[in-house]
Amino acid sequence: MSAGDQKNGGDKPEDLVPRPAVWPEVERAECLARGAALKWASGVFCRPEQLERLSQYRKRESQRTTSVHTRLKSLVQSYLEGVGWGLEQLREARAELKEVSHTLREAGLESDQNAEGVKSLESLREASVNHCQLLAAVSNLPRLYSVRSMVLETERLVESRRLLEAHARLMDLEHWQDDILWQLHGAGGTAGSVLSTEDQELVAKYFSGVGQLVDALGRELWAVVSSALALARQNPTPFVSAVRIVEREEALDRALLAERGGSGANSRPPPAGRPRRWRACFFQVLEEAVSARFRSVSYLHTRGPGLAGHLSALQHAIVADLDTVRHLLEHCVPEHYQLTGAYLRASHRCLHTHLAQVSSWDLESGEIFAVLNWVLHIYNSPDMMGHAELVAEIEKAELGPLISTDGLEQLQSKYVQSVRKSVSEWMHKALQVELQDWQRDEEPDTDHEGFYQTSLPTIITQMLEENARVALMIGESLRDQTIQMGLYEMENLLNRFREALVDFGKEYRRDPSNNKNKFYLHYLLASISNCIILKKSVESLQLQRSSQFAGQFSRTPPNPLAALNRAVRRACRLVMDQLLLELQPFLPGLLTRPWLAQGDPTPKLCRVLEHHLELYSRVRPPCRQRLQEEAQWLMVVEYVRALMQKRLVCRSSEERKHLAQQMLQDDQLFRELFHSLEGEGSVPEVNPLALLPTLADFIRLKDPGMLTLEVSGLATKYPDISEEHVSVLLDIRGDISRDIRGAVLDLLEQSAPPLPAGYRPIFTDILVPPSTMAFCLPTAKCA
Repeated sequence: MSAGDQKNGGDKPEDLVPRPAVWPEVERAECLARGAALKWASGVFCRPEQLERLSQYRKRESQRTTSVHTRLKSLVQSYLEGVGWGLEQLREARAELKEVSHTLREAGLESDQNAEGVKSLESLREASVNHCQLLAAVSNLPRLYSVRSMVLETERLVESRRLLEAHARLMDLEHWQDDILWQLHGAGGTAGSVLSTEDQELVAKYFSGVGQLVDALGRELWAVVSSALALARQNPTPFVSAVRIVEREEALDRALLAERGGSGANSRPPPAGRPRRWRACFFQVLEEAVSARFRSVSYLHTRGPGLAGHLSALQHAIVADLDTVRHLLEHCVPEHYQLTGAYLRASHRCLHTHLAQVSSWDLESGEIFAVLNWVLHIYNSPDMMGHAELVAEIEKAELGPLISTDGLEQLQSKYVQSVRKSVSEWMHKALQVELQDWQRDEEPDTDHEGFYQTSLPTIITQMLEENARVALMIGESLRDQTIQMGLYEMENLLNRFREALVDFGKEYRRDPSNNKNKFYLHYLLASISNCIILKKSVESLQLQRSSQFAGQFSRTPPNPLAALNRAVRRACRLVMDQLLLELQPFLPGLLTRPWLAQGDPTPKLCRVLEHHLELYSRVRPPCRQRLQEEAQWLMVVEYVRALMQKRLVCRSSEERKHLAQQMLQDDQLFRELFHSLEGEGSVPEVNPLALLPTLADFIRLKDPGMLTLEVSGLATKYPDISEEHVSVLLDIRGDISRDIRGAVLDLLEQSAPPLPAGYRPIFTDILVPPSTMAFCLPTAKCA
């Protein structure tokens, strides 16, 4: 504490020593309070000028302490008053308990005194019980004597189907039986008494006919309910009686349950066979009557066309039954029965079970189509369950799907597999017929445009289109699956078709003179036209598929167009082989001295080409143009190959000029022959016929010094030309010195350009024959 505190009468040091406390908690609290006070004082009076306000702080803290002491005294006083009131209540409770204990002891003494008096009343109670039993026996004697006759009368009423009267008699008998059992149970005797087994057996034996009557009446009731549809159209009275009896029994069951729910010590024992729950049995019998229509169906009677007839009969029967239920039976039952909805649910469940059984059979595609069409379209159509008057009832009944989604997918998969088997068989037969047509001793048939064709594409196209159309009647999903299957089979067919073309070509090459193969080329061309028709069919099928179908199957998608292109390329290759085979006898005479003198055999080659080109016009575009281009290319390649044979080597400039003129004449003949290509706008980027004038110019060039420039242009236009080809051309000229040859070949070697994109090589297919020189001069070039 500072000096200023001591001047203002601060506490002495001995006053700061804590006094001994009674409880440790008080001592700890006082220490904490003093510490907090010291901390506060050190913070407030940290400067000397603040000591002037010490008296004010002391006065304020004194007032605060006085207020706290006052509140504490008030709180302690209220706690003491509450404790006093509680003690007073405890004293009063103890006095009351003593009084109650005394009263209970007195009551126990009086009860012990009265127990001896009660024993004297036991004999009186036994006499009362015997009297009640005798009174019950006397009062029930008339009923007991008439039980047997009433049982017989009730049996007669049941047999004659007077059901209401029979049920009234049966209720009387059951009431008598219950009364006797109740009286024997001791309603007037001691509570909780138990009927002896002997008495129960006696009553059951005497009323044994009642149980049999209940069974007989139940059988008649359920027979009436099961034939309700037939009775409604003739005489609905028995059905109405059956419903009234069912409602009576339900009322009795409810009364029994209500009595047992509020049962006391004197409640009646439950009658035998109760509750009967005949209303639940009513609906169960109704459902069994509906299912009886489906249980009678046999496997053999519904196979093949019979299945569609069976489903049609089911449709008409269910619609007729629903009309009967809605217009007749619905008015014979209470409104809460909702008989139409119950019949709908029963029919739906039975149909679900029946169709599941039918779907498990080994069905053909037509049978599966009948089931799918009936389930997806006919069942929910306005002619059946989609009728305007039934929509509300169906919504109330909350019917599920007739066949589950998995079941529908399995049926569609079975349908596609069955159709695939049929399609595969038909395609195989169609291909066999096609192979037989190839052996015919006549030209192939032509269409209205004059193009060759056979029956194969028509059969395949019609079959696939028809399958897709039929599948679309079920839904787009099945249509897409059917088209997918058809494309797979089309791809397989085209692969087999290409193999058949290869075998056809091998067979012809073994014996070209065989009369059976006289129209070999014609049927090759017909096959190409067939492929064009099949390509259009494939593209049409692919366009019919929905856009969501792509990517739904993990299996590799079919690619019939690739298989078709392979088949077309193979057929075109065979056609070109046949052209080469027919040109082959005349090619050895080409570019020889007789050819130079007479021009033969170029006209013969042109006649062969003209014949082929005329046949190619029977092929559908664009393959017709492709064949003409390939024929043009083949002719030029063979012509240049004959030139490379060096059958003719010029001896003078006149021979070179004559050779070039003859080559230009041949080129003109070829151009006149292939003029149709230019008219159809299908001339290739590199026209092979342009090569012949170029080679003619190379041969007739007068100045050998210009050959370097000529070869440079030739290599630019035809970058696949090699040194060997140029060397042969120089040999054919016959006037090239060794220096010029070396310069030309060196230039060609240095300026060999790469092949441009899209360029079709022509010299690559032309091999230069090896040199036949006997010896070689020891020159630097050879070294």
